[in-house]
Amino acid sequence: MTEKRNALPARGLRIGVDTGGTFTDICLYDPASGTLQVWKISSSNADPSEAIVAGIREVLQVSGQPAGDVAYVGHGTTVATNALIEGRTARTALLTTAGFRDVVEIGRQTRPTLYDLQVRKVTPLASRDLRLELDERVRFDGSVAKALNPRQVLERVAQLEAAGVEAVAVGFLFSHLAPEHEATVAKILEERLPNVFVSTSHQVAAEYREFERFSTTLVNAALGPVMRDYLGRLQPRLAALGVAAAPRLTQSNGGIISASHAAQYPVKTVLSGPAAGVVGAVEVARAAGIGDIITFDMGGTSSDVSLTRNGAASLSTRASVHGHPLKVPQLDIHAVGAGGGSIARVDAGGLLKVGPASAGAWPGPVCYGQGNLEPTVTDANVVLQVLNPTHLLGGRMPINRGQAVEAIDRLAQSLGMDLFETAQGILSVVTANMAKAIRVISIERGHDPRDFVLMAFGGAGPLHAARLARELEIRRVLVPRNPGILCAMGLLLSDARTHFAKGCLLRLDEAGGAALEQGFDGLEQQACDWFEQEAIAVEARQVKRFVDARYAGQAHELLIESPPGPIAADWLARVRQAFELEHRQIYGFDAANEPIHVIAMRVEATGKVDKAVLVEQPLASGDVAEARVGQREVWYPQVRGFVATPIYDRERLGAGHSLNGPAIIEQMDSTTLVLEGQRATVDRYLNILIEEQGE
Repeated sequence: MTEKRNALPARGLRIGVDTGGTFTDICLYDPASGTLQVWKISSSNADPSEAIVAGIREVLQVSGQPAGDVAYVGHGTTVATNALIEGRTARTALLTTAGFRDVVEIGRQTRPTLYDLQVRKVTPLASRDLRLELDERVRFDGSVAKALNPRQVLERVAQLEAAGVEAVAVGFLFSHLAPEHEATVAKILEERLPNVFVSTSHQVAAEYREFERFSTTLVNAALGPVMRDYLGRLQPRLAALGVAAAPRLTQSNGGIISASHAAQYPVKTVLSGPAAGVVGAVEVARAAGIGDIITFDMGGTSSDVSLTRNGAASLSTRASVHGHPLKVPQLDIHAVGAGGGSIARVDAGGLLKVGPASAGAWPGPVCYGQGNLEPTVTDANVVLQVLNPTHLLGGRMPINRGQAVEAIDRLAQSLGMDLFETAQGILSVVTANMAKAIRVISIERGHDPRDFVLMAFGGAGPLHAARLARELEIRRVLVPRNPGILCAMGLLLSDARTHFAKGCLLRLDEAGGAALEQGFDGLEQQACDWFEQEAIAVEARQVKRFVDARYAGQAHELLIESPPGPIAADWLARVRQAFELEHRQIYGFDAANEPIHVIAMRVEATGKVDKAVLVEQPLASGDVAEARVGQREVWYPQVRGFVATPIYDRERLGAGHSLNGPAIIEQMDSTTLVLEGQRATVDRYLNILIEEQGE
């Protein structure tokens, strides 16, 4: 019998921790009092667990709470992502069907950059000498054409042992229909090489398309030892601090999973941190009465954007992370290398380029005074005095504006431009980069960004949101109460969630109905088993069905939510209607008389948990003038000079307060810029709504 894991707690202190490239954010929620404590600390990129434990220790000290009262620790992590980007993966091998060892290298034969003759594809995570073949074969219908030879498997295992591999991915042709061969190989590997991480494709991505399935399995295997070692360091450190609760990690789909599940399927955590931010943004917007938002999460290294309709984040089943295709359900998030630490340089053509290289947490922007000499986006904001030129984090981090001025002046001289125009140029370039990312997830998918509210968060999001909104002609911007730690807050607003999938090739009609019914029954049984393993109460369980559907002959499919209940004529008609509606949204047309094929069935299993509560606040009794703490000369491109700009303390702004731009609103975890012609109003949840005035 499968061992049950600890049930999600309903009482006790709840902590959300999000690790970013520059800062680690901590959010402490006390359900008994409803109080929320937020904290930021510089990330420890060599070992993120060090900053996590240090941050939790500090926030507990500030709040006066004992570590023993912590009942829940939710964690958004970049460990998997950074390992892929930096090439710090395990020594990994691939066992596959004879003749298919090069699938992961050949791929789809598409050029990442069409007109670049020097383009290089990402090197596979298993080198060719570690991609070994087995003489087995399963046909397209799941029948066995050639049985697996156990003696040959033992020979391959001996080769892998001699090569000193740390992880093995097992991927056979059509194993998503008949997984027996993979299961046999995995059992032998686990017996003969007990310390080697083993990942099989039918468990990681039981779906059609061998290239994406093999790639996903290979990534999962290569990240397995990395995640296992990381969690092996984090959990003892939390225990030494006095925190008994085992950490739970955010998946790329926005749901939380146990540490043991994350260790087994690390590929599910590749977009862990950004996904938590989207979950938090959706919940904050829902409380504020806003359903359609574009999330804009700008941190120190990147900007992550996503589009949400009717209060539901978009889900995708395809992604590419650092050139590696992944076939796992995830929130539809598009990232671009545009963050506060993005470095500004002159490119080979003599033009200004910003990012994707980043100064990270160490040495960080020039103004941090930690040895970096290359100017960043943060330095540009400090030079223009949009950002506080003396300190950040409520005074805990000193800022050296003089060093930032020197760095940008060197860049200005190489460009033949003025100091302040160069600094503004950096902001203009990074704004254009972020606007391009938003157009990808809106205009290119049939949505007008002007119909949405821009939800700005992350440490740098509110600082750039007003300019970005104007670039896209978006008239409203929503800034949550604690934008700099919203990803950490999202961990306290997330449910337990995972997905199960089964590949198929069925017509969406009565002839395929029985097979669809049988497939969903099997997936829902897997969901039930997972609920039991995670000790989720029966009344807290929720299951949703999805299908991957396409017209006959199409190369790509659409993810369609399907209704519960028996698969009969009404069910088939509703799914077809939903598919045609989505097809019109994405492609601008539908083909009413064309047959529809289902190539995958999916089940989303959700365990509802007690979450942090967003509470309405009473209207402020004092005047907004009481929140004004001074003014600062800020450089604006419209006047090509400095303008005296009032500074407001976010802590002193209450529900109902409003102010006109230009203005700057400062708080510990972020800074919000309000431009001339914009008006900022604080709502009952202490969010700031920035709106364009006039025509």
